[in-house]
Amino acid sequence: MPSEAGTKRRNCPLCGAPRDEEYKPFCSRGCRDRDLLTWFGEGYRVPVDQPPDGTADDDRFDEG
Repeated sequence: MPSEAGTKRRNCPLCGAPRDEEYKPFCSRGCRDRDLLTWFGEGYRVPVDQPPDGTADDDRFDEG
């Protein structure tokens, strides 16, 4: 027997309208494309801890 949480209808994460199965998790092609353009325009970023010189620890190598 499915739980109520599993049958809850979810809405579009961008505009809140009911989502369409064809474009899920979005409600339309417009919201799907807007989200993709945000990714392309670097609107979504993952925070990183990086030294002030701009190099990450993984980018360095031992010369000794």
